[in-house]
Amino acid sequence: MNASKNWIQELTALLPEGRVVTAEADVERLSKDFYWYSPILERQLRDKRGEAAVQPRTLGEVRQIVSFAAAHGVPLTVRGAGTGNYGQCIPLEGGILLDLGALDRVVEISADGVATCEPGARLAVIEATARKVGWELRCYPSTYQKASVGGFLAGGSGGIGSISHGVLRDNQTVRWIRLLTMEAEPREILLEGHDVLKALHAWGTTGILIEVGLALAPRVDWAQMAVAFPDFDSCLDFTEAVALGAGWSKRLVTCFESPIPSWFTPLLKWVPEGKALAFFEIAEPQLEAFSAAAVAAGGQPVFSAPYQEPRRGAQLSDYTWNHTTLWAKKADPTLTYLQSGFDPQKLREQLAALRAQFGDELLMHFEFLKADGVIVPGALPIVRFTTEARLQEMINFCRSIGVSIANPHINHLEGSGRWRLDDSKLVAKREFDPQGLMNPGKMIGFKPATIATPEPVSP
Repeated sequence: MNASKNWIQELTALLPEGRVVTAEADVERLSKDFYWYSPILERQLRDKRGEAAVQPRTLGEVRQIVSFAAAHGVPLTVRGAGTGNYGQCIPLEGGILLDLGALDRVVEISADGVATCEPGARLAVIEATARKVGWELRCYPSTYQKASVGGFLAGGSGGIGSISHGVLRDNQTVRWIRLLTMEAEPREILLEGHDVLKALHAWGTTGILIEVGLALAPRVDWAQMAVAFPDFDSCLDFTEAVALGAGWSKRLVTCFESPIPSWFTPLLKWVPEGKALAFFEIAEPQLEAFSAAAVAAGGQPVFSAPYQEPRRGAQLSDYTWNHTTLWAKKADPTLTYLQSGFDPQKLREQLAALRAQFGDELLMHFEFLKADGVIVPGALPIVRFTTEARLQEMINFCRSIGVSIANPHINHLEGSGRWRLDDSKLVAKREFDPQGLMNPGKMIGFKPATIATPEPVSP
C-alpha cells in the first residue's frame, strides 16, 4: 500500500462537493458497528477508524472512488448501515470508508418474485415494497428496519424466515450479485449460482456490491404470539415440535430461558416473572389452533397480534436473534453471547452437559432454522462474561461435546466459523482485489500480489 499523504485532498477535488467527509466525529461514527457486543472486540477495535468517509450518490461516483483507491494504494472498507456485530466494517488500516447508503433503490420486483436492489436498500423497504405486490423477504435479520441488503449479504447469514426458507446461502435466495473489482480500471463482475458464495458473508473483502438479485417468497398474512412456560424444558419441547411440525406455516420460532425475558423492558406488562418464554410468527388463519396447541402443551399465551403494515407496537422479532443480546446488554453491560449450533439428535444431552459445566453462566436462547434443508436448533446463548480465558473455555467445551461455535469475538473471516481452507472467497480475493486493499486484515490468509522488480538490462 503506497498512499500519498495528500490523497484526501486529491479525492475531494475529484468528486462533487460534500461527498468526502473528514469531520472527526462523523468519521468515528461511520467507522463503527455493534462490535461492542463483544468485550474482546471492544478492546481490540475501539481505537480503529478510517481517515475519511466517502458517500457517493451514483454508480459512476463509486467507480471513480474505487479506481482512485486502487491507483493510489488507499485501503477501502465498504460500510452498509453499521448494524453488524463483529466489527466487519471497522477499518484496521485507516483509508477510505465507502458508505453506500445513498444507493438505496429497489429497482424492480419481477413477476416471478425477484427483487433487484441497490446495495444500500433497506430490508424494511424491500419487504414493504414486495408485500404490496404479493411477495415478502425469505429471511431477514432482527435489525431489518435499519439494515441494508448489501450489509446483510456481506455480513449476515440468516434470520426471521430461515425456519421455512433456509439461510441466505440456500435455495438460490441470492440469485445474483453484481460487484466491482478493486482495480485501477474496475471490472464489473456478475456472480450467479454457486459463485455468489464468493461475496456472501465475505465482510466486503472480495469486491464492492453494486446490485443484488434477491429471490422472494409468496406473501403470507402473519400473526405473532408469545407463550410462557413454567420451565425451559417444556418451552423447548413445544418450540422444537412447532419447528419440526410440517402443519404449521411459520416465520419465527424462538425460545428463551429465564431470566432473559425479564430484560425485554417494553414487554414486561405481559411477561410473567420467572417463566421461560417462546415467540412465534404463525400464519394468521392458524392462530386459534396454534393457541390451543400451546395450551395443550402446558403453555400460557400471553400476547398475540396480527402483522401490521406499517409495523406499529410490539413486534416480537425486535427481541429475537441478536436483538436479544442487545436487550441483555442494556440490562447488564457485562453480558455477551456466543453463536452455536446444536445436534438435533443430541440437543438435550448437549444442553444437560452445558448446564452441568457452566450453570447460569450460559443462558439459553434458541432460534430454530433450516440449513441445507434440515431443521436445526441454532442458539445465541447469553454469556456472563468474566475473563477471555473463561470464554475460551466455554467455546472449547462446546466444541468438545459437538456444539459448533461461530465465534463472534474474532475479527477475521477464518475464525468466524464459516471458512474452509479451499474457500472460494480466498480465490475471489486474489482475482478481484490483488493488492489486498479491501477491508485489509479481515482475511488473514490472503497475501497481496507482489510484482517482481525487473533485472537491469546490461548495456
